[in-house]
Amino acid sequence: MNTVFGTGVQFAAEDLVLNVDGTKPLTADTVAAITAVCDAAEDRADETLVVVQVHGAPAEAWSEDLTVALVSKWERALRRLERLPAPTVAVADGTCGGTALDALLATDYRIATASVRLTVPVGDGETWPGMAVYRLANQAASGSAVRRAVLFGAPIDAQAALGLHLVDEVTDDVADALARTTARTGGVRGSELAIRRQLILDAATTGFEEALGVHLAACDRTLRRAASGTAA
Repeated sequence: MNTVFGTGVQFAAEDLVLNVDGTKPLTADTVAAITAVCDAAEDRADETLVVVQVHGAPAEAWSEDLTVALVSKWERALRRLERLPAPTVAVADGTCGGTALDALLATDYRIATASVRLTVPVGDGETWPGMAVYRLANQAASGSAVRRAVLFGAPIDAQAALGLHLVDEVTDDVADALARTTARTGGVRGSELAIRRQLILDAATTGFEEALGVHLAACDRTLRRAASGTAA
């Protein structure tokens, strides 16, 4: 059975667990690991929770063997994770950069230990301009800390990340936080969860009139299910 960072915290048998170690280089195997979890989650969307463990940051020379083709596959795999019909919960510990930061920012709910430090990785003296930059800019409550992280590689500690809404809670009791979060994620599952997540993601770039029809359609489905007594 999987545990959280060797602490003895155990996941439910039906949970899908993805471990993303930011100290390791991005490879085809990294992409395949996310793809496999996404495949399983899509097959079991009404029954499962995806727990993403993230930790570690890459060393200075981490990008030497990267290709744009591999990075593209990685970003597309993250986008798939971000759109799953199952809830995704991240548990972050220690310094999180590179693939660990990428995966964290693609989840629905983020639990962090007090030791967390979010870092945009640096290679050859330059911060990495991947889609973590996009997500940081879109998700953070303030731009100044993001600018320092993206332009200068300044880390964002756990309390700052909480204040910026990049993590949802900071705790010393990961087991309790995970149990409470699991209990909260049972209300909406399957395609309706994916639709609500997409409504949130689209809100920043979609005008009211354009968004109205999509929201009304979602409301109509909800009312029809309630009237017929069926689940999402």
